[in-house]
Order: sequence, then structure tokens, then C-alpha cells
Amino acid sequence: MAAMEIHFTLNGQPVTVQAEPDEMLLEVLRRELGLRSVRETCGLGICGACTALLNGQPISTCILLAPLAEGCEITTVEGLGGRHPVQRAFEEVQAFQCGYCTPGMILTIKALLEEQPEPDEETIRRALGGNLCRCGCYLKIIQAAQRAAALLAEERQRQPQPGPASIS
Repeated sequence: MAAMEIHFTLNGQPVTVQAEPDEMLLEVLRRELGLRSVRETCGLGICGACTALLNGQPISTCILLAPLAEGCEITTVEGLGGRHPVQRAFEEVQAFQCGYCTPGMILTIKALLEEQPEPDEETIRRALGGNLCRCGCYLKIIQAAQRAAALLAEERQRQPQPGPASIS
């Protein structure tokens, strides 16, 4: 098969890569673009270690054909910049041991909190259903999601609110 040219936005930057038609996005992100936060583990899309955001939604890059990313926006942990509130929450509650699952967990929680700023525990558990933690840190990860929701709420409150329109 002949390699194809694929264009997408990665962490806010336009990229063009060569990929085989049957090549998975995970392979392109790691081999072509040097990203290490997307991790190859199960190859079946069930563990969440390879999670990235595709147009804002968590996806398993190990089962998505790279050509399907054409024209899409992809975000990895490297693209969060600085210390995103979800990353800070993970640090504050020490929601990791080995850290292998952490990038996928962070991206999944980020996507959840963008859709539901105040999720209850059951909603968090459901959202994380596609992410496995080998160390069993699930309670701390749920606490990190709750803390991240609080940090994001604080950020929203600090943002200037538009005042009433002035009448001339």
C-alpha cells in the first residue's frame, strides 16, 4: 500500500504526516510526531492508555485508523500547556502511583468537565469506564476529577463578567 498524506491539527498546530492506509493513529503520533503521552498497551481500545481527544472527545488512538483523523483536531496531554487544572488536581490529591494511565485519565476528565462542569461521582465513574489503572488508584482519580471541577469553577468565577451595556 502507498502511504497517504494526512492533515490535521495537533495541539493547536497544523501538521501533515505520511501514514499507511491501515496504520493506527497511535503509531503516527508516537513514530512520526514523537508524542509519548499516548501509550501502546492493549491494542484493543479497552485500557485508555492511548487516549487522545479527537475534536474534543476521548478516543482510543490504538484502534483509530490514522487517515480518519484527516481534518480533525487532536489534543494530547502535551497540548494542554502549562499546568491545566486537571493536572493540578491530580498532583494535589496524588491521584497516581506509576503514572502510566495518567495522561489518558487527565484527557478523559478534561473532556467530561467541558461537557458537564459539575458531574456527580457516578457520572465520573461512567466517563472513566474506558480507562484502566494498573495500580488501582480509582478513588484518588475520582477525587482528582472532583477537585478539578472545583478548580475550574474557581477559574470561571475569577473571569470578568460582562457588565451592563452603557447607554450613551
